[in-house]
Amino acid sequence: MKNLAFGLLAAVAGLALIPANAAELRLGDFQSTTHIVSKEGTQKWMAEVNEMTGGEVAFQHFPAEQAAKSKEMLDAVKNGILDAGLIGPIYHAEELPLNSVVGLPGFYTSAVQGTEALQTMMADGPLRGEMLAAGVVPIFAFVLPPYQILSKDVRLGMPDEWKGLHIRTSGATQAMIARDLGAAGVSIGGPEVYSAVETGRLDGVLFPLASVPGYNLQEVVKHISTNGSFGGYSFVMVVNKDSYDGLSQEAKDAMAKAGADAAAHVAKVQDESVSKLTAEWAANGIDIYSFTDEERAAINEAIAGAQQEWLERIGGRNPKAADVVAQYKTLTSD
Repeated sequence: MKNLAFGLLAAVAGLALIPANAAELRLGDFQSTTHIVSKEGTQKWMAEVNEMTGGEVAFQHFPAEQAAKSKEMLDAVKNGILDAGLIGPIYHAEELPLNSVVGLPGFYTSAVQGTEALQTMMADGPLRGEMLAAGVVPIFAFVLPPYQILSKDVRLGMPDEWKGLHIRTSGATQAMIARDLGAAGVSIGGPEVYSAVETGRLDGVLFPLASVPGYNLQEVVKHISTNGSFGGYSFVMVVNKDSYDGLSQEAKDAMAKAGADAAAHVAKVQDESVSKLTAEWAANGIDIYSFTDEERAAINEAIAGAQQEWLERIGGRNPKAADVVAQYKTLTSD
């Protein structure tokens, strides 16, 4: 924490002064400013909150892990090193186990659908309760499009084609998915994935297609699926409880309204970007493919146990787990 504080103070020293009548919220973000999540989500939200409050709330933005690493973001906000942060709950499974439900495969089919479900669940109930118990206030939440498989050398379909491969996964649930397909799940941060694929440390990557350009993974893979459902990933904008309590009610309302706008917008933009991206990649020689009905059936059968295992693992510590899955299933049903 001392190292985080030192790095934050050093970064703040070079920033222009914020007007004295503004609340100066230090916001941490592990995405770069060019990533779609930052451009269409975080940055949009900050600008709208600032405008809606007439400058009462301003932000000092620390992107690309300048103030805290992805796995340290929740602690940094909770402990007041940062006032706010865009966190990936999957990195904080010990403190936010119920929020890892988004990682289960076979639920939402688009970022818009998944985001609408998550916003509903974050407004009231166990997912919000976990955040509050962790010392942070959730403002808005959204998801990435469903994860697909990006592979370096061979097109992956039937489960026996995955055996023995090293696949990058996000969190324990995706690691179970890789395992059930016969592969080994490897946990590597987003910024490290490019080199791991390029050097052969990874044979493939479970990744949302809208986020691929943010890491230039299209440069190191040869095959990309489009109709898989290998789980999801959520982002939640959280504010330190003391910092939040110090804001006016008007500022809190502005944060919520701007958050709903940002969540809906970034989800829609991500979905729209996928068809454009896949067309560009195909034109550049990448094999963009859909699983056959036989392949999808075999994959879904292989990974069907992930939900029950999640319930046993999380439900053993929290009796609300079954209700969370039931609500999530209802909200993501077509």
